[in-house]
Amino acid sequence: MSIFISIASYQDPLLSSTIKSACNNAANEAELVFGICDQSSTPIDISSFSGQAIIHYDHVEPILSKGPCWARHRLQSFYQNEDYFLQIDSHTQFEKDWDLALINQLNSIRGLSDDAYFSKPIITSYPRGFEVINLENEEFKLDSIDDLVYSIAYRKDSMFMQDLFSRQIGRPLKTDQPVHGYLLAAGCLFADGCFVKEVPYDPNYYFYGEEISMMLRAFTKGFSIFHTPNIPIFHLYNNDPETSGRQLHWNPDEDKNRITKWHELEKQSIQRLTDLIEGNLEEFWSLGKVSTLDDYANLSGLDYKNKKVLDEKKAFESEFFLSRELNKKPF
Repeated sequence: MSIFISIASYQDPLLSSTIKSACNNAANEAELVFGICDQSSTPIDISSFSGQAIIHYDHVEPILSKGPCWARHRLQSFYQNEDYFLQIDSHTQFEKDWDLALINQLNSIRGLSDDAYFSKPIITSYPRGFEVINLENEEFKLDSIDDLVYSIAYRKDSMFMQDLFSRQIGRPLKTDQPVHGYLLAAGCLFADGCFVKEVPYDPNYYFYGEEISMMLRAFTKGFSIFHTPNIPIFHLYNNDPETSGRQLHWNPDEDKNRITKWHELEKQSIQRLTDLIEGNLEEFWSLGKVSTLDDYANLSGLDYKNKKVLDEKKAFESEFFLSRELNKKPF
């Protein structure tokens, strides 16, 4: 079963190690198809990787980059009807047989119920972390002891901080079973391949608004969100350039020579989220018609149409995720 792996990378020295980890730890490397947008000063040598996986490589000079959503939109042009879709960040490591684990988790969720809500599940979370021991030798320490489920909730102190944008946060749960969710993480998203065509990435978002817009578009188009235990993917959360070696798109030295500055892209992104929720976008980029924003408010406790928190326990507290019966539609 083929997996299309989308990796948008910006000035990241860990990109090569991410590709190697995915290939070396896959049960079926020949079924992997990478789409890589490498926004960097120096291209990587694609010929240095194993010949089993297919790698579509797009190199972009950093000065031309318009942010992560712009890059992820470019990558989806490489999708050729692969069975599954995995989106990760370029600083990621993998456990052994990660591909089989994710496919089995997805199919297990699909088999929980005949209700249409379970027919198009998304597995997502803020994954467990890893540390860089030696960057040059690609030595890493994975936080594999932690076996909690990481749900995603809203941050109570960051609601509607910029118009309709609110921050979200990982909530650890002591359970060995999957749980229903209502938010997604752009750096760890696994779904059927049809996700690429049904919820195409909108290049008009920058950073704020990316995950909320994707979540609302997916939810209203019939996709359901789940958080599962032991996600076989690990993420580097250290953004310090001195230790991670990675520059950020909005760093002054990276942004100073661009025609359109990052804060202008961010402003456009926030407005784009407002236009999405208010129904001002053309159908290709708009919300779906399978579920509604009222359904989402019922599920999450957050009413985007009226900019209100309706239920704090649902929106902010991790206990809510444990109270939903797994094999029943949660709203």
